[in-house]
Amino acid sequence: MPQAIDALAEIFSWIGFGLGALLAGVALVMYLFDGTWVPVRAVVEDAGDGKLVRWFDEDGGVGEARLSHEQEHHIGDADMADIFVRRGSLDRMRLTQGSPAVRAVAWLAVGLLTLGAVALVTSLVMLFVRG
Repeated sequence: MPQAIDALAEIFSWIGFGLGALLAGVALVMYLFDGTWVPVRAVVEDAGDGKLVRWFDEDGGVGEARLSHEQEHHIGDADMADIFVRRGSLDRMRLTQGSPAVRAVAWLAVGLLTLGAVALVTSLVMLFVRG
């Protein structure tokens, strides 16, 4: 039975550290490709078939984006909203500064690295308990 626990701890430590490091690298690349998002104050307008938000960017251009159903639900009946827009783009906006996809991959990487660390500690404890 102790050999089975040792084998499982070894497998989980390799899987945890290997996949965790790989996903951490993927999250970093995703973060770099996501670009820079800046906060702006936008005007919310009813467009008949949905809502639009309009804002001024740093260069004085006017940006416009149609809200998704979830974004409409989050903003509600407000006339103004604090949003985040991608620098250099006049049609990309979101309600959070960080990307939800990057956040999800980063948390998965943290979870796998934690699994690897717990498996490594378990392996070391089993080594000294038997020795």
